[in-house]
Amino acid sequence: MLRVRRPLVCLFLVLAVALCPLAAGARSRTYAAPTPSAQSRAARAYAAAVKAGPLALRAFLVEFPKGSDLHMHLTGSVYAETFIRDAGEDGLCIDPKALSFAKPPCAGSLVPAKELSGNISTAAQSLYDKLIDSFSMRGFVPTPGWTGHDQFFATFGRFSGLSTSHLGEWVNEIASLAAAQNVQYLELMDTPPFSHAVEIANAIGWNAALERGDRDAFAHLRQELLARGLRDEVAPDRAEVRQAEAGRRRLEHCGTTQAAPACSVEIRYIYQILRGYPPQQVFAQALLGFETVQASMDAHQGNLVGINFVMPEDGYIAMRDYTLQMKMLDYLHSVYPRVHITLHAGELAPGMVPPAGLRFHIRQAIELGHAERIGHGVDVMYETDPWGLIHEMARKHIMVEINLTSNAVILGIKGAHHPFPIYLAAHVPVTLSTDDEGVSRIDLTHEYVMAAEEYHLSYAQLKLLARTGLEHAFLPGASLWAREDDFTLPVAACSGQVLGGDRPSRACKTFLDGSPKAAEQWELERRFRAFDAGF
Repeated sequence: MLRVRRPLVCLFLVLAVALCPLAAGARSRTYAAPTPSAQSRAARAYAAAVKAGPLALRAFLVEFPKGSDLHMHLTGSVYAETFIRDAGEDGLCIDPKALSFAKPPCAGSLVPAKELSGNISTAAQSLYDKLIDSFSMRGFVPTPGWTGHDQFFATFGRFSGLSTSHLGEWVNEIASLAAAQNVQYLELMDTPPFSHAVEIANAIGWNAALERGDRDAFAHLRQELLARGLRDEVAPDRAEVRQAEAGRRRLEHCGTTQAAPACSVEIRYIYQILRGYPPQQVFAQALLGFETVQASMDAHQGNLVGINFVMPEDGYIAMRDYTLQMKMLDYLHSVYPRVHITLHAGELAPGMVPPAGLRFHIRQAIELGHAERIGHGVDVMYETDPWGLIHEMARKHIMVEINLTSNAVILGIKGAHHPFPIYLAAHVPVTLSTDDEGVSRIDLTHEYVMAAEEYHLSYAQLKLLARTGLEHAFLPGASLWAREDDFTLPVAACSGQVLGGDRPSRACKTFLDGSPKAAEQWELERRFRAFDAGF
């Protein structure tokens, strides 16, 4: 559990408003139920931090219970320094001209990556710094013909080629950063192996009926893919996720007396499907994703919980085949209805694509793609009948994963041009997420600070964002709350309880033990009580 450092917080606050006395020593978090006055004191402390400025606000928010980060790509969430170290361990080379990794042998101008570790030379330090800039948005300044969008998506190819043996290390890094910010639950997007599925799909080919999105043609293609051995990749895909989890828990010493705080971070995985490839490949990989997630659910080893389509939404094939890909999801959802779906949709801005390309992506993701959550959703006000769509999202409780920094650096969308406050005012469920915190060089606290400053959020709204994230997490089990997205009334089994209390009734404990989702929501309430009680 994160230890509270209240004197530091108070020092910042005193500069603005004398709300809390400087303590003689650091106070550990307690778990007494906060009274209304404790909650109001926390709210006043937050208001004072906002007034004192971004540094005081960060000091307040770093320990604020954030619940979850539901939109983060695994490799994009790792910092460049880690990749460079791992490249040295893997014996990879550095191409100093392309500022990317290269396969050995390290001949000619290629530099062994291991030379960028230990006591490095001045020249090596210069190359090291350039690599970090190449692998991230650090210090990036747009130039004619090279935008933030270009730089962001180019980074992934530059640090590719690393061994998957590092997966546990990468997940540990992500979990450790989450634990340091009082984040308790993550959903990481990952792309397990799918080459065998693509090989089969290419051998079968594509036809006019499939191009029309004919459901019978999809059904026939599915059967043929399965008959030719597509399921052979399900076991290796599931094993990769288990390997990542086992590796990170080994590094964190979970289950021992030396367990790291990161052990308390619960992680699930979203199967990424690459939307920028030919339709037979997209369908085969999507089918493999649905098969893999369902197999994980059937085996009650629920590390894999859902699927998502990734790659730039404005790419040629992604734009050309968008409706076709949503029809694929419509069919696959009918076969695998228990597999959760979250989709990148509306990660577009005016000028990136023709106006017609802004008019339908979010709506089709919901109505054809069966998306339970939307990633980004930035172009919603450019859709046909935007208010009708927004009201539909509110009515259907379709949550939007808001990625403020990502939208600013990739799309140039921020402040009043971002639909976040419109979603919030229309009661569309929203939560904050990081997208690619390693590439963007941020963390979830940064996103909370950004949201609080730019959109003048209240303390109650901060809690709403955190609660909404766990409400829409793809964890199994019933919600703690009696009505969806209404955080005023718990389910009957826990009615009358001190939410997050140490001694729930027998009926409430039985309910929590049977619902991983409700258990995480109960834990969030416990953390809220502890945080509020510290002021």
